[in-house]
Amino acid sequence: MKKRLSILGSTGSIGVNALNVISHLKDDLEITYLSANSNIDLLLEQAKKFTPRAVAVVDELASKNIKSDLESMGVELLTGRLGLLDLAQRNDIDIMLNALVGSSGMEPTLHAIRSGVNVALSNKESLVMAGDIINKALEESDTKLFPVDSEHSAIWQCLVGEDIKDVNRLILTGSGGPFRERPVSTFKDITIDEALKHPNWDMGKKITIDSATMMNKGLEVIEAYWLFGFAPDKVDIVIHPQSIIHSMIEMNDGAIKAQMGVPDMKVPIQYALTYPEHKNAPWERLDLFNCGDLTFQEPDLKRFPSISLAFKALERAGTSGASLNLANDITVDLFLKNKILFTDIPRINEIILEDHPWIEHPSLDDINDLEIWVKNKINDS
Repeated sequence: MKKRLSILGSTGSIGVNALNVISHLKDDLEITYLSANSNIDLLLEQAKKFTPRAVAVVDELASKNIKSDLESMGVELLTGRLGLLDLAQRNDIDIMLNALVGSSGMEPTLHAIRSGVNVALSNKESLVMAGDIINKALEESDTKLFPVDSEHSAIWQCLVGEDIKDVNRLILTGSGGPFRERPVSTFKDITIDEALKHPNWDMGKKITIDSATMMNKGLEVIEAYWLFGFAPDKVDIVIHPQSIIHSMIEMNDGAIKAQMGVPDMKVPIQYALTYPEHKNAPWERLDLFNCGDLTFQEPDLKRFPSISLAFKALERAGTSGASLNLANDITVDLFLKNKILFTDIPRINEIILEDHPWIEHPSLDDINDLEIWVKNKINDS
């Protein structure tokens, strides 16, 4: 029997890659639901190819331009934020891929889990903002969370067959982005185009900027904590410019296991959707004789202060992760709109982390209230 899938954010980078995987595994996987924010042209193409039962379009104005086409195809249209959340909690599927970007992906993850649906999670912000709430929901339901980020997928695969008490630490690798060797004194002059030129990965704008600031690696440390339960001092970051080793685990005896491969998100996406199988795939394979030397460096925390902010947020717990994540969503957007400097991103994020009204055990309502506070604080600054 085919696995029935829902993809939230099907027109983004992860969503498009996921649909490539599904096209390859059409005998094993089928699409039931899709969602997009406003890219209705691509969404319509996807709907014609995969014939979902329903789609959700968050941008209500854009949804009006696709309504008649979907009606002629017999595809249900849901609109707005409420339409997205409605789609997220439908339980007539086997797995939901959350490929949404930013804090808006947190509630859909929780909705799916509470509805008894397994989640393939690309939206790291879900765990950064509400890891405690989500893990409690997982405990109360018969559902599982499958990591899609290449780093967490690598750790997940390395942990297979191991007793967790035999693992000493997790090692997250990061490329260092486009500014690994650029003089820090010139960071204030970094342009949007420069920040969007990642040396290895083809990703959406938000995550590409996060890679340039290395905030993505900091958020991944927080995500790893909630996924695997390792204390902050048991999670390390290593700069690995080639992006061939996606992450590692170190055992108590000093042995290190690494997961390697070409930098292609289709590989971790496919594993999350077909777990526990490693099904055959046509994707590019790693050529060990031509991939070049593999090098490693310590992260420069003066160059990338976002890493330190993430560790600080994890240690403080409570609403700290949510405040940092919410602030980063806004500051990255402001930078992409050319309203602030590249160096303003971590500066403003730190102010929010330090000044926000901290709560030790926040509810979902508390996090929603915090989102309003963060927006107002940044807008007033």
